[in-house]
Amino acid sequence: MPHLPTVTSLFLVLPLLCLAEVNQVQKVADDVYFHEGEIRPSGHCNNGWIIFEDYVVVIDANFPSGARVILPKIRELTDRPIRFTFDTHHHGDHAYGNYFWHQNGSTPVAHVGAIDEMKKYETGHFGAAPGRWEEAAKGRKDVAESKLKAPTLLYKTEMIFDDGKHRLELLHFGTAHTHGDGWAWLPKERILFSGDACVNGPYNYTGDGDIRDWIKTLEAVKKLQPKVVCPGHGPISGPELLDDQQAFFQSLLDEVKAHLGKDPSKMEATVPSIMANLKKNERIARYVGDFLMVQVEKAWTELGGQPWPKLDIPKTKK
Repeated sequence: MPHLPTVTSLFLVLPLLCLAEVNQVQKVADDVYFHEGEIRPSGHCNNGWIIFEDYVVVIDANFPSGARVILPKIRELTDRPIRFTFDTHHHGDHAYGNYFWHQNGSTPVAHVGAIDEMKKYETGHFGAAPGRWEEAAKGRKDVAESKLKAPTLLYKTEMIFDDGKHRLELLHFGTAHTHGDGWAWLPKERILFSGDACVNGPYNYTGDGDIRDWIKTLEAVKKLQPKVVCPGHGPISGPELLDDQQAFFQSLLDEVKAHLGKDPSKMEATVPSIMANLKKNERIARYVGDFLMVQVEKAWTELGGQPWPKLDIPKTKK
């Protein structure tokens, strides 16, 4: 299949974006690839992979069905063994495909925080009550036919893959989308894979993270000064994506702060006006979507407000 030219400077990001398509392989640099997953109806996340001299590293396991989409596309490019699959975090659309990759010779890798989150939420796997995996299996055939494979190769601060040509650093900057977010960074190419700690569209699930910490984490990540950001959902972008993601959360907090002291039972009624205000800002309007009610309630409670009564806020992400 045809691929885009290698990104060697920031000005090449624009044509890269213009040609981006869902379910198409994009060559971001020599041996570095990005694939925007089909969110509806499949629920697939984005993937990346790096072809090293002796093996391949895949970024995010996806759902099992998403993994089955990716594998043949990698095989069109190389027959080198897929040795490692990096889960940027524990959510099902990024980690439930681990067993599929394991069956194809790959070891699942993650930050230690991802295991802590799995133990908290995927409790059936760890011997406690059924958790998110079991719930997802009720509605997804691909999950029901698979197994939950937890990451077995873990890191605390960083893990490095380096064959002399390519260097891949798996990093952790703090709490954002979850408490175990990992980032995949290629310093030579200045390419960053962010997982869901930075997305490009209305895909911010805030239930397992902390919005204020998220803003701080993004500030730390920006010091890498990437040229290309490959998000967990939505199209590939330039470094401005980190700024836009951060600006959305700051604007969300500012909007909610204006209502502090209000009766919690009145807060749900303020969401349409908050939505309208956020959408006025063209820079962040694309982040406003179905999750806004949950995002506003989360920001409200983080800022010290009492939980909203009679509001069914989802507490899990399948």
